[in-house]
Amino acid sequence: MQEQQAQVVIVGGGPVGMGLAIELGQRGVRVVVVERYPTPQPVPKGQNLTQRTMEHFHFWGAEKELRAARTVPKEYGIGGLTAYGTLLGDYHYDWLQRELVRPYYFTDNERLPQYATEEVLRARAAQLDSVELLYGYTGEGLEQDGDGVTVTALRRTDGERIRIRADYAVGCDGSRSVMREAAGITQTRSDHDRLMVLLVFRSTGLHELLKRFPGKSFYNVLHPDLKGYWQFFGRVDLGNSWFFHAPVPPGTTKDNFDFTSYLHRAVGAEFDVEFEHVGFWDLRFAVADSYRSGRVFIAGDAAHSHPPYGGYGINTGLEDACNLGWKLAATLGGWGGADLLDSYDAERRPVFISTARDFIGKAIESDRAFLAAYDPLRDRAGFEAEWAARSSGAAGEVDSFEPNYRGSPVVAGEPGAMPSAAGGHRFEARAGHHLAPQPLSDGRDVYEALGNGFTLLAFDADEEAVGRMRAAAERAGLPLAIVSDTAAGGREKYGARLVLVRPDQFVAWTSDDTPPDPAALLALVSGRP
Repeated sequence: MQEQQAQVVIVGGGPVGMGLAIELGQRGVRVVVVERYPTPQPVPKGQNLTQRTMEHFHFWGAEKELRAARTVPKEYGIGGLTAYGTLLGDYHYDWLQRELVRPYYFTDNERLPQYATEEVLRARAAQLDSVELLYGYTGEGLEQDGDGVTVTALRRTDGERIRIRADYAVGCDGSRSVMREAAGITQTRSDHDRLMVLLVFRSTGLHELLKRFPGKSFYNVLHPDLKGYWQFFGRVDLGNSWFFHAPVPPGTTKDNFDFTSYLHRAVGAEFDVEFEHVGFWDLRFAVADSYRSGRVFIAGDAAHSHPPYGGYGINTGLEDACNLGWKLAATLGGWGGADLLDSYDAERRPVFISTARDFIGKAIESDRAFLAAYDPLRDRAGFEAEWAARSSGAAGEVDSFEPNYRGSPVVAGEPGAMPSAAGGHRFEARAGHHLAPQPLSDGRDVYEALGNGFTLLAFDADEEAVGRMRAAAERAGLPLAIVSDTAAGGREKYGARLVLVRPDQFVAWTSDDTPPDPAALLALVSGRP
């Protein structure tokens, strides 16, 4: 049996696995990716990429290529809309207005089918000498010991097996993860007892009907009969291709249900339909009880899954990749401590639990309660007042979705706090929160000056304090870039003269003064007890 060596073996080369490979490969880590499909599967899921996710593509050297792969022209827009009753009914409002939080991020958001995103990531990963891509292989099992992990992979064309020995393994192989099962990681699941359909179809007539909503690319229809579960339309391109997911009765198959009529009822008009794909999935939440078992980690859908509501899925998975990537690289590079890898679970798992509870689950329950209490045929004035209030609330939801690592064991922040997806966007630099961009005096943005390791932002800071931090980092072997500037020109909004930024652009510590023990601070944020 053929054997290969790597520092990290990744099983699953979808967006999360490829993103992780790039994150590691750019840091000089030797990576092998095991991926079953030679080409991305043409199912248009995972379309909405947030501003935060596009920051990853910027640092991965693939932002320009990703934007060029967009399937809807940029001038058209990628906004969302929520409607009541039918898509063409009398009531609708703007939904998921991510542009409202644009000032707090370095990059614009984007929208394109997941298979197009995968193609860009595959191309970027192939450019990295330290990344080896094994297409056409399926991860079969793993063994681990105190020195490393061995993954067995099966070539699908002829059944030949290979063994890959690595320091660490990461399962990015989806919700039915073989790696998760092989590592003995259990899940907690919450079923909604709903069968959902995914339809991919072509229709020029629907495009014509929806010209009344310019700049919109995805549409959510609330119907009283569905008790808070959505009928969701999304553009794949401009003018012809669409996808749709919605609840269907138990026992529905491709052959016993009139999907064309279902689409017509959801829209409120008839139009041409040519189906390209009909698939089904169960609406449920699932989260692994741990994201780590020894030298094995899981990320993306292997670690957590939820209904595709609100565009959280692919973005959550890519943040997993960024978080785990720099921590694995730091550990393999010798400057990450024993607690750093454990912080991946401590930070990312609570964020997903909060996303599922405070945003997706809450949206379903809120929509259900609204549909039960309000009906324009019964009380038009009451319905319209509540509909207007919901429109304002939709904007608030975008601002409050602000994943953060308050209370993380590797963040010098407030004691007793807990990582969460719920927060609020601010320019102030807060320990455990994402760093907002600001201009520097030399014309660059702060984001263009951040180093590959930690970065100390020093704004009118005491030179001795900066020197003590630099010396402590050198003694610890911790990579630390120093960015010095005045506390003006927008940088005063950070609210601190010293801001320590992690490799994933989250704030690890802030102060106006040097810490009493710089070595202890750097030990904490790099996981060295």
